[in-house]
Amino acid sequence: MGVCVQGRVRVRVRRRASAVLLAAALTALTGCSGFLVPAGEGEDPDNPTPSASAPRSGIVRAETLPPTPAPAYGEMPRTGPAPSPPPENCPASGAVVTMGEVLTAMMSRAVALTLTNCGSKPYRVDGYPSVQALGEDGERLPVKVNPAGSQFGRDRGPETLTLKPGGTARSMLAWVSTQEGGELVMADALELAAAPDAGARVYPLEGHDIRYMDELNITAWRAELPE
Repeated sequence: MGVCVQGRVRVRVRRRASAVLLAAALTALTGCSGFLVPAGEGEDPDNPTPSASAPRSGIVRAETLPPTPAPAYGEMPRTGPAPSPPPENCPASGAVVTMGEVLTAMMSRAVALTLTNCGSKPYRVDGYPSVQALGEDGERLPVKVNPAGSQFGRDRGPETLTLKPGGTARSMLAWVSTQEGGELVMADALELAAAPDAGARVYPLEGHDIRYMDELNITAWRAELPE
């Protein structure tokens, strides 16, 4: 039988105890604070001995880990990563069109359009973007949109593409002037969609001269921008 005393250790062992009991007693004594050494003696003040609760390098004790929160009532415990949230503002068609920065060249303007499959199924592309100029109150303006190229890239015609989720297609929208064009139309926004029935987004045009329009030229959807 072993007893731990502050500052010293006193061990009592029955002479008739077996070697097994003696080993068990010595093992128990090693867990006592200050075994064979009075408290505070033998310690280097500049390099103190780590406490028993301090984790060893490269070792993580289970009791030091934060508890795993229990699932809420009625909730099944998760055994894998959480599912990804659905994409934001993705139309029911699964295709969304975004407009890039304005490009300028020799009194001309253009923007690159990007179609992205934001859905969870393949999306088939075959044709031209749907483009409509809008007025201050959202009314449709009589701005002609031609399936044609410009000095920013020639139109090579439609190409059938099947976009996987996250896949993209590109098109170039250019501002053009015609000889018979009269007074320019001032638009407040463009309504863009992958196709006429694919769900449109409205992009304001404030703060730039692309608000003034005669006609617009648009290239077909392609895997890369036209050259």
